[in-house]
Amino acid sequence: LSQWMDQYIFFADKVDIADETETTVAFTLLGPESTSLLARLGIANLHDADYASHQTVSIQDIETFLAIGSGLALPGLTLITSTEFGANLWQVLIDAGAVPCGENVWQQLRIEQGRPMPGAELTEDYNPLEAGLWQAISFDKGCYIGQETIARLNTYQGVKQQLWGLNLSAATEPGTLITLNGEKAGILTSCMKTPAGIRGLGYIRTKVGGKGLSVTVGDATAEVVEIPFTTRGYLES
Repeated sequence: LSQWMDQYIFFADKVDIADETETTVAFTLLGPESTSLLARLGIANLHDADYASHQTVSIQDIETFLAIGSGLALPGLTLITSTEFGANLWQVLIDAGAVPCGENVWQQLRIEQGRPMPGAELTEDYNPLEAGLWQAISFDKGCYIGQETIARLNTYQGVKQQLWGLNLSAATEPGTLITLNGEKAGILTSCMKTPAGIRGLGYIRTKVGGKGLSVTVGDATAEVVEIPFTTRGYLES
């Protein structure tokens, strides 16, 4: 990603790109009590903060970059600090009442929520409108890469496939075709067992339909359901 962005930075631009993967750690606090937990650690006045607003705070002398939002359609906060202090911040949060969830729970949540992920729902085969990321696109901003394509899709209602949730009867491998009455309707991109059953994500052709459809996914059957993280619809032109 950094190499791709670097191609579009002009010599005179006051922009530098650095890969901080090895020098930083990020934690996500999920749930309605996230702001209350940080309030107990001395970080107050977060209840009314705007989504995606951010600031640098000190949590028990650990300098932390704090952003409002969990990366899901759930209340929460994102915390970033140096790897040097990552273990200390983790322990501070646990001592304050946070409960570790782990990668498995995160994957369950993001599939149930419908958050698209690189390598699965986010590939060169799909555009942001198909992925249900209308909230991440500007339709009135100045020029940006891909703007003309996005504008045409909106103006002519040309989104040919959309990301949906799937309640499956059995676990199925991502990449399996989704069919309706024996005809190809889409493709499964993610699948995981959750406490509520087998849940998946997949792209389904717009003209076939969406929420409420009963489809076949390999040897399994599935109900198409809405996913909270996505946004859909066309804007007035």
